[in-house]
Amino acid sequence: MQKMLAGELYHAGDPEIVAAQEAAFAWMARYNGALGAPQAVRDALLRERLSEVGAGAVIRPPFHCDYGFNIRLGAGAFLNFNCVVLDVVEVSIGEGTQIGPAVQIYTADHPRDVATRRTGLEFGRPVRIGRHVWIGGGAILLPGITIGDDAVIGAGAVVTKDVPPGATALGNPARLRG
Repeated sequence: MQKMLAGELYHAGDPEIVAAQEAAFAWMARYNGALGAPQAVRDALLRERLSEVGAGAVIRPPFHCDYGFNIRLGAGAFLNFNCVVLDVVEVSIGEGTQIGPAVQIYTADHPRDVATRRTGLEFGRPVRIGRHVWIGGGAILLPGITIGDDAVIGAGAVVTKDVPPGATALGNPARLRG
């Protein structure tokens, strides 16, 4: 677990890691089952699992993650229906950021060398999303990405590189719009 959290090579089948995922799965069943519950109930559930939940942050169920405890939401952050966050290391989402439906945020990565990959080792690279970012539906953010404050990511974009503050990135792979 310590190797995973540090972004080092680790085995996902480690018993401590498996237990943490099972706890996250049980939490997701409760959270996603609370779709019709008052927002206050969902807020309490978010605070139970996520590492930080700013005032007024909202995640609309269904929501899926690996662990939850590596996710930080700034005040007023909003994730629409059906988002996926693979949070083997930190995912930080800044205040006022709006994330469309079916957005996928990946920190989980795998060795490029086939011999190492065959051993079952993997690692993570953090994803950092600034304040007041808008991410369109269906976008995918790859491991290690940083998106600067006030940036816009177009619907369906596949973000493979950092996006500077205030920039707009569109397409697959996402390119900065001039």
